[in-house]
Amino acid sequence: MKSVLNLVAAVFVATLATASFAGGDHTPRHGGQMKETKAFDMEFVAKPDLLEVYLSDHGKAVDFTGATGKVTLLNGADKQDFVLAPVVGKLELKGKFNVLAGTKAVVQVKVGTKTATARYVLK
Repeated sequence: MKSVLNLVAAVFVATLATASFAGGDHTPRHGGQMKETKAFDMEFVAKPDLLEVYLSDHGKAVDFTGATGKVTLLNGADKQDFVLAPVVGKLELKGKFNVLAGTKAVVQVKVGTKTATARYVLK
């Protein structure tokens, strides 16, 4: 009986560990907001002078060679589209951006054959 209980406990612990790490860590690492898409885990960072997108694939870094990205910022009736450029480890654009609390952002990225879209509401 004791060995059966030990076996059941071991299977339960293994199941919990697998479930908690299956999708990778979804904690923002760059001060942005994290979204999980089918293709990537996407972190969007919006500052008044900088827009950044960081991607990971189940916790692993993504090669940004040939990556493209677009951000659409929506403030009420005001809509602005921006094209992001790949740099080492991220997509980014420097400039002046109207990124207030409540601003909605739609981020689209393409890396190789994978594409992803995520929607954010800035805080």
